[in-house]
Amino acid sequence: MSSVIGNNIKLSVFGESHGTAVGCVIDGLPAGIELDFDGINKEMQRRAPGRDKSSTPRKEDDIPEILTGVLNGKTTGAPLAAVIRNNNTKSGDYENLMKVPRPSHSDYPAFVKFKGNNDVRGGGHFSARLTAPIVFAGAIAKQILREKGITVGAHIKKIGSACDEGFDFNDISKELLLGLSSKNFSVINEKSEEKMRGEIEKYRLEGNSVGGEIECAVIGLPVGVGGNIFDTVEGRISSFIFGVPAVKGIQFGLGFGFAEQNGAAVNDEYGIKDGKIALLSNNNGGVLGGMTNGAPIVFSVAMKPTPSISIPQKSVNLQTMENEELVIKGRHDPCVAVRAVPVIEAAAALAILDIIL
Repeated sequence: MSSVIGNNIKLSVFGESHGTAVGCVIDGLPAGIELDFDGINKEMQRRAPGRDKSSTPRKEDDIPEILTGVLNGKTTGAPLAAVIRNNNTKSGDYENLMKVPRPSHSDYPAFVKFKGNNDVRGGGHFSARLTAPIVFAGAIAKQILREKGITVGAHIKKIGSACDEGFDFNDISKELLLGLSSKNFSVINEKSEEKMRGEIEKYRLEGNSVGGEIECAVIGLPVGVGGNIFDTVEGRISSFIFGVPAVKGIQFGLGFGFAEQNGAAVNDEYGIKDGKIALLSNNNGGVLGGMTNGAPIVFSVAMKPTPSISIPQKSVNLQTMENEELVIKGRHDPCVAVRAVPVIEAAAALAILDIIL
């Protein structure tokens, strides 16, 4: 089992949901980066569980403990290692899952691949708990990018049938992205939050869950970053994004919307603005030929509903090889999209930093 990603920045995550801790090692960070620990902790708290009814009732402090790679508040250039302790586990809730796998979860393929030795408590190494170290690493990446004039931000675009306003692909300000990154419930139109919370609560009371869509943007990149064929900006970002549990789809700009359009309607034309070449539209989401084109990078991500629901579901007993009804216990998010916003930002920031270093 390998949980390492990156070319210039290598991120390795470790731990299990109900183990002693989760954490990460970041290799390749430049030396002398002064870390804003308050900023890191704010990012961690955006993802932290147990804030309200829209997330799991499991409460964790999510305070990262840096073990190596930092001296006097600055990176040393050595690998940076950090752990985040697990302090609120109820492993007994998962005993039945050792023999009866959850529908739409990793339980069954992991059971086969690892011959029953995988840790199923809270999802083990497949749990969204592993996104905590991703957010920690991403918080550092966002600080480095900010010094280079690059800003990353995201918002909840949709939860069930409740929608937020979308980004104007060609006009996204730094102030908007930083404002979204300061919120625990990140939406552009504040009126959207009430509708989205209502959608989540409806499914939570049923013992069910609901999916969502997150829209993310990156601004400040120059023209020509990235490469073609197998080294595209879209591919590099996507590889990081698909490391986030529950992600089932990603599209850049109009994405699948291109399939129903014609070239004259959606081609991004050029013009001169303030003496410089600029795009008149940004339907391609800031990337052409795998390279940045100077417009904002814009992509959206589909998050599936949390598989762990309390409604009885059909499954099988791996020991008796008979059909069995599964009732899942434990504490789970009724909608992962809310807490996934800072995770998507973090993954995008790490991908961009890996590309430009």
